[in-house]
Amino acid sequence: MFKWHGSANQRCQRLTTFRKKRIGLWGAKNKQGPRPYSDRVIFEKQAIFARHMPIFPLQAPLTFPDPKICQNFPNSEQSPTTTKITPQPHQNLESPHNRTKPAPEIQIPWNPAFQPAFLLHGKSQRQFAAERVLVELFVFPIRGLRMYSLVMSDSPQRQAPPDSAPDTVDRLAMPVQFVRGVGPQRAALLKNLNIEFARDLLFHLPTDIHDFSDVRPVPQLQPDLVQSVHGIVVDRDCRQMSGGRTLVGILLNCQGHFVRGLWFNQPWMMKKYQDGDRLVFNGKPARRAGRWEFNNPTVYVLPPEDDPDQISGILPRYPLTDGIRMESMRRMTRAVTEQCADLVADPLPLNFRTAHQLPELADALRGLHIPQSRQQWEDARRRVLLDDLLEFQLGLALRRRMTQRLKAVPIDVSARIDARIRRLFDFRMTNGQNSAVQDIVQDLKLQQPMHRLLQADVGAGKTAIAVYAMLAAVAAGHQAVLMAPTEVLATQHWETFEELLKNSRVQRCLLLGGLPAAQRRDLLTGIASGTLQLIIGTQALIQEAVQFKNLAVAVVDEQHRFGVRQRAGFFNGELSPHVLVMTATPIPRSLCLTQFGDLDVSVIRDLPPGRQRVITSRICGGPEQDRVWQFVHEQVRQGRQAYVVCPRVEGQAEDDFASAEVFFQHLQKSKLAGLKVDLLHGRMERDMRHSVMERFRNHETDVLVSTTVIEVGVNIPNATLMIIQQAERFGLAQLHQLRGRICRGRFQGYCFLFSETDLPDAVTRLTALEKTSDGFELAEKDAELRGPGDILGLRQSGAMPLRVADPVRDLKLLQLSRQIAQDLVDSGQFDRPDFQQLRRIVLQRFAHLFDLPQTG
Repeated sequence: MFKWHGSANQRCQRLTTFRKKRIGLWGAKNKQGPRPYSDRVIFEKQAIFARHMPIFPLQAPLTFPDPKICQNFPNSEQSPTTTKITPQPHQNLESPHNRTKPAPEIQIPWNPAFQPAFLLHGKSQRQFAAERVLVELFVFPIRGLRMYSLVMSDSPQRQAPPDSAPDTVDRLAMPVQFVRGVGPQRAALLKNLNIEFARDLLFHLPTDIHDFSDVRPVPQLQPDLVQSVHGIVVDRDCRQMSGGRTLVGILLNCQGHFVRGLWFNQPWMMKKYQDGDRLVFNGKPARRAGRWEFNNPTVYVLPPEDDPDQISGILPRYPLTDGIRMESMRRMTRAVTEQCADLVADPLPLNFRTAHQLPELADALRGLHIPQSRQQWEDARRRVLLDDLLEFQLGLALRRRMTQRLKAVPIDVSARIDARIRRLFDFRMTNGQNSAVQDIVQDLKLQQPMHRLLQADVGAGKTAIAVYAMLAAVAAGHQAVLMAPTEVLATQHWETFEELLKNSRVQRCLLLGGLPAAQRRDLLTGIASGTLQLIIGTQALIQEAVQFKNLAVAVVDEQHRFGVRQRAGFFNGELSPHVLVMTATPIPRSLCLTQFGDLDVSVIRDLPPGRQRVITSRICGGPEQDRVWQFVHEQVRQGRQAYVVCPRVEGQAEDDFASAEVFFQHLQKSKLAGLKVDLLHGRMERDMRHSVMERFRNHETDVLVSTTVIEVGVNIPNATLMIIQQAERFGLAQLHQLRGRICRGRFQGYCFLFSETDLPDAVTRLTALEKTSDGFELAEKDAELRGPGDILGLRQSGAMPLRVADPVRDLKLLQLSRQIAQDLVDSGQFDRPDFQQLRRIVLQRFAHLFDLPQTG
């Protein structure tokens, strides 16, 4: 094999001999004669010497240069930054004209990210770089190939010591393919995990660990000590015991010795593991009846790629992608940890880490990827997750402080105004509504703008709270505005205000995006002059053309449909309005602390008196569905109305019943023949949509086939039936919203979920909807099933605020990080110099997201 030693001339000569033997160019012949080698093939042959160097596709073949070229390499005092390859003029022997052609010049940029590979071979940057470039370029004299010379030049801008480590930023930001053990092929696969640079791989956190630190053969087991054994499942049984209890046993064959795992009152364990599975039991064994048994052990399932005879220690488990095995991922993360962990600067001051018992960030990364114990891994994981959550919560805390520094017009709601507003409603407010009103009244008194979130379940009466806040501002002589995400919802709010204020002198308007130009100009003029006091509309309200004279209260409805920037659209000028954010989709606490961490929260949990619970049923087979359609006919004969909701507008086939258009035609001809059926979806013209809704509201239509356009803002008290086609395609929160469109009057409501799927997640969602009508309970279940999702509703910006943490899974850490962030910002500690690095990170990550000034 070729050896890297000797003088430059000797190395070149040995390389020549090796190449002749390796690729058979020294007179080697076969039946077809000498094997033709293109320059591309020759370059691929050189890759054995230069696995970490890119292949440069040159335009002309190369040949072996004079060994004296090695004398052109830079001396040991400088590092190359550019390699220049200058082809020498030559005679093209294959050309009939035998002309001399000029050769192009090729520049190869110097990349300091290659250094780790150089140092592995015990050579300096200059030596290894020079030799690698030679290996890459040296080919053999074949007829018609050009002669190249190699010159490595120095740049005066970069005069680094020869063996100095590259810049920290360069090492962490180097492409992941240059990490030891990765390479171009694995780097391409790692992109599926959003891993492109060394830092990404360093922060690719393991989701769990397998503790094989004390895996023993069965004869070496000892009682009452935590140990592990591994074996193959050969038997499973489930016994019924007295009192309705169950006992599940799983028997492992551990190289001829048998060990049993026992679980009490956990019958699902019987189906969780199958015969032939390779398992590891971890726990305290006990000897009974001549056999070792583990009571309720921790169980690890060994994947096919893990060799049970070679596992030992604490092995992290990573998310993988096709083409990368677990053992390969472990090697890569170990390599990047050894190479780059010490280069990660710790943004948390020492005294802060000591106070909160946090390890240094470099130690945490080593504890994650190369753990020595489960406790070390858990402490390390807690540190990295807390960093992610803390930075996000600090961004929210800074935004909260920024809004608190703004000034607003104080609004005093007297008892007289309170009574006048309450007289508009034909019902008495619930305890939850009264509590929310008190919170709002207290906020309006202050000179700081209100920034409050109002959570309410479907039908809990949040619109009445919005009316109260807006009329309080109008009574004080100011303007108020309500912004809704859709024209349907905005129109619904407009009709509510029209009904309440039909005998009032309050000047009001509805501002939508598709109004005629003349009407729009008149409305904008009235808003700018202050003549129009109460304005309702869509996102058209936050366009530059809309100028308010004295806006005091802004209500943003269905906040989950807006991003943070839309919510902030009303904050401008010297005086900012009081902002009330409303959502009828109850938000689990985990997401509330992330999505609305900078808002005060009011919650309405109770429903108005007389509101009945919707009876919800999952319908699977065809005969059951036929009975539902018969029930619809019966209810229509009694004067009721029904919704039929489909997942999409258009169909992919003539029998695609997920399509509203296809299912509408089908129902008219078969299941609902004889009834008045209408169609509604978002692609219809606005006037047509309003006409369809008006016919349904006036009971000119019996059944409305629709998409999710009716999810919010539709209030038809006479509609008591809802059939949701292919319900498994909808999320749990969305199904709850759709169900809230019925049972809004004095009649009993029924919701039927048509679904024939047997997917576990879908069945769990639909079963949860059958069991409860509590929106807050369903929101927690939905977050548990689907995860955090698109936090902050910022899908359009492409920014995912959290890198590694999950607010649902890491709720306790989320609560802790929020408290720490508030304390740091409110006390002013976050402005001190020792938090400067952390502050810079927070602003880089979230300044654009929360409209924070870069200076904080």
